[in-house]
Amino acid sequence: MPQTPPKLVVLDRDGVVNLDSDQFIKTPDEWIPIDGSLEAIAALNQAGYRVVIVSNQSGIGRGLFEMSALNAMHEKMHKALANLGGRVDAVFFCPHTAADGCDCRKPKPGMLEQLAERFGVELKGVPLVGDSLRDLEAGLAVGCAPHLVLTGKGPKTEKKGGLPPGTLIHDDLRAFARWLLTGDGAPRQAGS
Repeated sequence: MPQTPPKLVVLDRDGVVNLDSDQFIKTPDEWIPIDGSLEAIAALNQAGYRVVIVSNQSGIGRGLFEMSALNAMHEKMHKALANLGGRVDAVFFCPHTAADGCDCRKPKPGMLEQLAERFGVELKGVPLVGDSLRDLEAGLAVGCAPHLVLTGKGPKTEKKGGLPPGTLIHDDLRAFARWLLTGDGAPRQAGS
């Protein structure tokens, strides 16, 4: 009998939960949630899902901001979610640049492997929601179900093509959560 995936959703951060910037999100003031994203996380939590963020944060490795700034951004996110009855169960991040050659920077699956170990779960079939190909590729490497949102880099990612087979495309995190929880708002399949 096939194993049912755990009630877990994995999210990228910038461009999925909050607005993204080509100049990086460097301060709590620059961390601005995308409309409906925090409500979507709270709805997932209230339906029994754990939500985990897995995010490349190379701005640290580039010297653009310090760990204290990243912690302050996440504190802002946690407080805003708590006000809505929601939470993020863990935030995994990679502070390295591409030149560092680490195993945690997406599209490598190191952060997802850490997540699976820490939570004691198999990630096969667990939804991974991202706005870039590297998010989806990292998820695919550990068996996650790929979901692209058309916020952040999502429109460019879709236009560029080459999405993993079976990728489902949603307008935003709110649309993904609505579909997952109620079946409403059927997503498009990549390539259709």
